[in-house]
Amino acid sequence: MQPGLIVLILSLLLGLQPITTDLYLPALPALTEGFGAPMAQAQLTLTALLLAFGLSQLVWGPLSDRFGRRPILLVGLTAYVLASIASTLSPSMGMLIVWRTVQGAAMGAGVMCARAIVRDLYTPAQGARVMSKGLGGLGVIACLSAPLGGLLSDLFSWREALLTLAVFGAVCLALIALRYEETVPQKNMTALQPATLLRTWLTILRNPTFVAFSALTSASYGGLFTFLASSSFVFIQVLGLSKTQYGLLMFSMSFAYILGTFLCRRLLSRFGVRGAVAIAGALTLSGGTLMGVLALSGLHTGWAIMLPFYLFMLGHGVHQPCGQSGAVGPFPQTAGAASALNGFLMMVAAFAMGSWLGTHMDGTVFPLALGVWFWSVLIALTAWTLVQKHGKTGQH
Repeated sequence: MQPGLIVLILSLLLGLQPITTDLYLPALPALTEGFGAPMAQAQLTLTALLLAFGLSQLVWGPLSDRFGRRPILLVGLTAYVLASIASTLSPSMGMLIVWRTVQGAAMGAGVMCARAIVRDLYTPAQGARVMSKGLGGLGVIACLSAPLGGLLSDLFSWREALLTLAVFGAVCLALIALRYEETVPQKNMTALQPATLLRTWLTILRNPTFVAFSALTSASYGGLFTFLASSSFVFIQVLGLSKTQYGLLMFSMSFAYILGTFLCRRLLSRFGVRGAVAIAGALTLSGGTLMGVLALSGLHTGWAIMLPFYLFMLGHGVHQPCGQSGAVGPFPQTAGAASALNGFLMMVAAFAMGSWLGTHMDGTVFPLALGVWFWSVLIALTAWTLVQKHGKTGQH
């Protein structure tokens, strides 16, 4: 496969996550009112999806080490398309939660395989650069998702926004079926034996490099998820923006992330993985602290949230490529299992934060601002301590 095709495949597979979470965010308040459901139930359409996404990767990872990435991608993407159609037709909030959960589990196959494919084909240092290109593509998809979701739900309804996911899934499925060639160099015949699986997971979890980079990706995703889960309510209901205006704000946030992935490649070539992550940690902490301080000083406007969050997203564009490739780097033979555990830990952070937000959203900007500040402190501490001590893999 040509390098351009690999980056396209990575971009689309990784892009399953932001399009599935971001596209319906502008419609979330309207969908909640339409079903007459409480806000906690609305949050469940996102947190249940992400919990299923995290847990499913623990299954998809070893399966892809045993049978190869291609069959897992074909099964997962087919299930994703079917779940997307079913969620569009949901007659109640309960059924929507069920189908969003199935969708999350299916999405796990695509995202997990994308991270494993990078390890199949590249060394850890090359992998961080290729991953930053793939995540740049994810950024483009994220840029378009929220504005498109806002526009579709303003012009039509939330159902049309959800139907778009089925179309995107079908495009991914067609590309994998027609152009993707298996990347697993050698299938791991013992990958699914319970004793082997347990041993593999323990080996991965004990590896200090994996722990350092997974702590980084989990904290960074926790901060992003805090924003994703609360921002539509804060901007539309508290600050009075329209769905389309909110979609454009989300576009600008994703654009800052794309700039972060470009910054990542520049920093990697000059400072290596540890240096890049340390510099990005300063950006993250500056953004989170500024947002928290502005909120506490009573400045509750869109820009008081967005300008600091742009700094956070620049850092996120460095932490994710370095962290995701770094976590899988030590495990060429069990890249699927390592990618799965890394993805699972990110979703645990998101689920914990989503559960907290479901009970603490109080009609102010504080849960969003203080939540992002909390994660930014954790990210900086991880970047400056654990990654500096154990992030050697990325240096080779």
